[in-house]
Amino acid sequence: MPRRSRPLGLLLAAAALAPLHAGTAPVLAQSLELARPRAAALLPAGQAPGSGPNDAGGGVDPLTGPRSRLSRDWVGLRSVPADTPILVMAGHADSQNISGAGTPGEAVALRGAAPMYTGISDELYWNMVVAIAVVQLGQQRGLNIRYHRPPFRTIVDGDQPGTNWSEGRQHAVAGGYAMEIHFDAYGPDGVGSGLIPPLHRPFSRIDESLARAFGGYPWRFRNVLGGPRRGIALLEIGKLEGSLEASLRDPSSRDQTVQAIAERVVRALEEGLGRSGPNPAQASSPLPVGSSRTAQR
Repeated sequence: MPRRSRPLGLLLAAAALAPLHAGTAPVLAQSLELARPRAAALLPAGQAPGSGPNDAGGGVDPLTGPRSRLSRDWVGLRSVPADTPILVMAGHADSQNISGAGTPGEAVALRGAAPMYTGISDELYWNMVVAIAVVQLGQQRGLNIRYHRPPFRTIVDGDQPGTNWSEGRQHAVAGGYAMEIHFDAYGPDGVGSGLIPPLHRPFSRIDESLARAFGGYPWRFRNVLGGPRRGIALLEIGKLEGSLEASLRDPSSRDQTVQAIAERVVRALEEGLGRSGPNPAQASSPLPVGSSRTAQR
């Protein structure tokens, strides 16, 4: 009999949850050498962004739910090479069973549902599934993109070699773009979808395009988080509640939901790299053009 294909969600979950010594499932796709994007005028970091169709604070996205209700106070207009290496990580992958393990999600915390996988938070589960989907799709589309998995699920020292913070900082210092995938807390503790930008360099076109696609947070959010201080962007996909969480948990809609999220992330990365569509930094904004500066830590 012909071999039946396994659902994408199961394949991604298997890759994410395989024994740590086995590493992640290989994602095979050759990176393409791409032209550098055209130089762009830069706006001073800290000025209010222009009003684009996906840029306003608040509102509800049909896929990811509530968007960040906080005002974004930065603009990303620094151009980056189109072959910039991108490192994707699952938020909280090295902080399980200690403070900062990630949200359990509304279904588990309030509705008595079983965790998606015993021993880890539901947020980490979905962070991993989405991060791997983003990398697979990105490689299929020719992006220079890879996934990092910490060697252990619990590492108290966030700067120990192999942690997200350590690997992300090294990647950013070397000129790459490092990002963590997250899902925000359910209920009033959560803010909504959006990008918390990295602070090691002036905000880039990749930061801008991700913020246009998901919403944006102030760069000083919670007095500047550890990831952004180390040059790591934090992308909140959405609050782990309501229709978003339900569509992820439902086997009949899981694959479609994961793929739709991955498509939005990859498309934003492509735009930020100058690979497709209009310059995400172009907006109908009366803001003056000037020199960009790095946000202070």
